[in-house]
Amino acid sequence: MPAATFDKPVNSTKLIWYFIIGWTVLNIIQATTLELQGDEAYYWMYSRYLDWGYFDHPPMVALFIRIGDMLMHNELGLRLFTVLLSSASIYLLWLTLKSYAVDALAFILVVSGVFIFHIYGFTTTPDAPLFFFTVLFYYLYQKYLQTDKWGLAVLLGITIACLLYSKYNGILVVGFTLLANLKLLKRPSFWGIVVVAIVLFVPHIIWQANHNYPSINYHLYERSSDKYDIVNTFSYMPGQLLMAGPLIGWFLFYKAFTVKIKDAFIRCLLVNCVATLLFFFTSSYKGEVQPQWTFILFAPLVMLTLIRFKQSGGWPKWLLPLAIVNVSIIIIVRIIIIAGFGFARTYGHLKSYYGFKQWTHIVKQKAGDNFVVMTDGFQNPSKYNFYTNSLKCFAYDNRYYRATQYDIWPMEDSLQGKRVFYLSPVPLNGFTNDSIKNEAGKWYYNWVDNVRTYQKVSIETAPLKLTTMPGGKTAFDLKITNPYPHPISFADSGYTHPVILEYCFFKGDVLTAVVEAKSTYKKITLQTGESTHFNFPVTSPLEKGDFNLIFSLRTEPFFGSKNSRVIKLTVK
Repeated sequence: MPAATFDKPVNSTKLIWYFIIGWTVLNIIQATTLELQGDEAYYWMYSRYLDWGYFDHPPMVALFIRIGDMLMHNELGLRLFTVLLSSASIYLLWLTLKSYAVDALAFILVVSGVFIFHIYGFTTTPDAPLFFFTVLFYYLYQKYLQTDKWGLAVLLGITIACLLYSKYNGILVVGFTLLANLKLLKRPSFWGIVVVAIVLFVPHIIWQANHNYPSINYHLYERSSDKYDIVNTFSYMPGQLLMAGPLIGWFLFYKAFTVKIKDAFIRCLLVNCVATLLFFFTSSYKGEVQPQWTFILFAPLVMLTLIRFKQSGGWPKWLLPLAIVNVSIIIIVRIIIIAGFGFARTYGHLKSYYGFKQWTHIVKQKAGDNFVVMTDGFQNPSKYNFYTNSLKCFAYDNRYYRATQYDIWPMEDSLQGKRVFYLSPVPLNGFTNDSIKNEAGKWYYNWVDNVRTYQKVSIETAPLKLTTMPGGKTAFDLKITNPYPHPISFADSGYTHPVILEYCFFKGDVLTAVVEAKSTYKKITLQTGESTHFNFPVTSPLEKGDFNLIFSLRTEPFFGSKNSRVIKLTVK
């Protein structure tokens, strides 16, 4: 039998506002007390260099962080807009569902039980603004279906541009909405939406073109796996059910997918929900699909579930105790994370929330005002920069790692010829290798004099896919470009550390071969923006299989940077 529902609008409105206030307070507490997660610190670095685009993502998250950080430089300041947008998103969901007269208590039980809403109620990544503008899009689109007005069309165009400026996943919301209602093509105002959105998004397209489309290359090429891993596919749906709610997720999907399509808006929600789920399921054949990538489907999932409750006369009575237990589990987990109890400090990604304030203090005491260089990714350098409120830590993206925004920012230029404090996850031969250790981890540190690096130097070559025989020789015509605002030289005279041009073979994550080029490359000198060609013969591995080939410039004591794109090489 269906449970009782709230019929009085006043009571419903008050109940929703009480819920939103409680939701906001909980998120403020967590945003204030918890240290930054690595990605959040990285996006804070975005906000230090405001631009129309970045290597990994569009710029909306950087703008929101910049505003909050200007108000207060602490964890809450960085997360302030995420907390506010989370509450605003919930209210917009309620306003959108008002025309379907959904039950307020059911709304609270469902929304509070969706696990991913809790995660991104305070965590500041591009997913936070993406979700807000997704909900705003549905709110405006519902009105646009009811009334074809140019004012609504302009607002929708602006919202779509904001969607795309938040995260590229936003294009799925737009595409699937159009797929659900092709009659929109007949509306003159629809084309106004298209024009407004494109015009507003042009600056980002220009940024991508000026930087050789790094985001497209990374997301569509380098991030894809050449081999199918069945674990990615079989872990996909359990991950989605968990994000929908540990105990009620399965029920939400069931109710949403059994909704009766009675108008164009419900059809839009259903198409978006199903198509997004299938799109990322298909993507699992090309690599891991992280659970938050589907964040955009949870707005239609919640709305479809609540609409279905109304269509069927209410929600089952057994859902109330199950939903209460479901949200209780989530809140208990959040309290454990806030307090840092037990598994929170040692489990997976959670442990990255703890110990980095102290770690920063230790490093700062030893490094003073000197530059700090790290080689184990972009997250820890970004944390150091946030907690010192500086730009003194540089992420050296070595050949074992991927390129990041640190390869674009002008930070590397400031290191040249300086004495730097170098932190490495492994000890370095020929150095003192003192170590720093606390609950955040262990790093070996050394002082490096007269630093010389070439992380930004671009090495272009073709093809990017190649099949050869074991031991086969291939002549690569390398186009080497100097992107720095100063001349560079590969000669070693006058430098403490020689530069070495090498090609490297990787099999998976394992470096299998490194070969230096003939010494003629030492004659290369390039002015700002100048390019030259260099012929580099490459000998294929004797072992058959699939390899990744890169060209790299290395200077001691660093591991060598990834200066070229990855070349997929198959030895048959």
